[in-house]
Amino acid sequence: MPAGGPRVFVSHLAGIAVFDPGGDQVGRVRDVVAMLRLAGRPPRVLGLVVEVVGRRRIFLPMTRVTGVESGQVIITGVLNMRRFEQRPTETLVLGELLDRTVRMVETEEPVTVLDVSMTQLPARREWEIDKVFIRRGKAGALRRRGETLTVDWSAVTGFSLEEQGQGAENLLATFEQLRPADLANVLHHLSAKRRGEVAAALDDERLADVLEELPDDDQVEILGKLEEERAVDVLEAMDPDDAADLLSELPEPDKERLLGLMRPRDAADMRRLMSYEEGSAGGLMTTEPIVLRPDATVADALARVREQDLTPALAAQVYVCRPPDQTPTGRYLGIIHFQRLLRDPPFTLVGASVDTDLPPLPPDTPLPVVAGHLATYNLLAAPVVDETGSLLGAVTVDDVLDHLLPSDWRERELYAGTALPGTADGR
Repeated sequence: MPAGGPRVFVSHLAGIAVFDPGGDQVGRVRDVVAMLRLAGRPPRVLGLVVEVVGRRRIFLPMTRVTGVESGQVIITGVLNMRRFEQRPTETLVLGELLDRTVRMVETEEPVTVLDVSMTQLPARREWEIDKVFIRRGKAGALRRRGETLTVDWSAVTGFSLEEQGQGAENLLATFEQLRPADLANVLHHLSAKRRGEVAAALDDERLADVLEELPDDDQVEILGKLEEERAVDVLEAMDPDDAADLLSELPEPDKERLLGLMRPRDAADMRRLMSYEEGSAGGLMTTEPIVLRPDATVADALARVREQDLTPALAAQVYVCRPPDQTPTGRYLGIIHFQRLLRDPPFTLVGASVDTDLPPLPPDTPLPVVAGHLATYNLLAAPVVDETGSLLGAVTVDDVLDHLLPSDWRERELYAGTALPGTADGR
């Protein structure tokens, strides 16, 4: 494990307070959720079980955790208040791993797990369990606790999933490293029953990424098998334009019911996107580009560009607007490309670096014109601005390609036959 990432022993997290960016306490940590992996690989930490007001326990993804220090957890973003329900692929670290008897790999000696530590991977917001604090020997009159030591996760056995078996957790562990498009390809070729089992076991963000890569029929089928509350969570985790496309495929009563369960702002974004004609700039755009006010600095812009969840196309530029800085924004002022941000000093105001020469796209711009605009100006994304001068969103090149390709491009034999990473033909 490369040095530099913070390491936290899980037992130290039990009961500590969780704070939002404003410094208000939102709850306390009650457990850590991890996913065991095959072949003795360190488990991935998925998130925390947090007890909020009313003793309700909710799930907090690790991607929302910005700091674990000084006896507290700092988070960002909006809390999902849906009650936590453990899935087949998930393990509760405090509740299921501690005080467990496992064996040393080299000697097969039984040892007791007293604690485990998790560490943040360098330059990423992902965490994994890397160390195990164990006790050797039996308690006795002169040796009540036995010898204790900390070893690597790979030095003990008795945790990891069995290689055999057909449970969804084994399939997910096998394909964990696949990109969403490749996992979508796997799901597409499973039986409907098996596809539903795997979709149910995926976490919300992973399922959202995979749904975006599936054909429309598969998307509708999988969403229809989810409980309504979870379907809403998955839709809200998807890119807004993809979620709007999926909602538009549903029968009107189902669509309205799900929209009614969404957060008001997300539902408003969905309705706005669905109001534009299919294949227009408004129908293709995402409503969540990087928007900054003119008094923000280049350092602020680079910090936003580094956010892990952004696609390369959205991270390629920032859009400078008058407040409000959420779409629809105040007056759109211009665009700044990533290369310009790298050239200017960090303290420079973005208002002084903005490019005002590139024309924005009206929301009713047809698909061929959008494609020509991106090609003409060598852009990965382009702003969509209404008649009042407000930024509505951005059209990215990947969404344009998705609509220019034949409707069945994901199902064609060439795509279906693509070698998967880690297979005999895809090393």
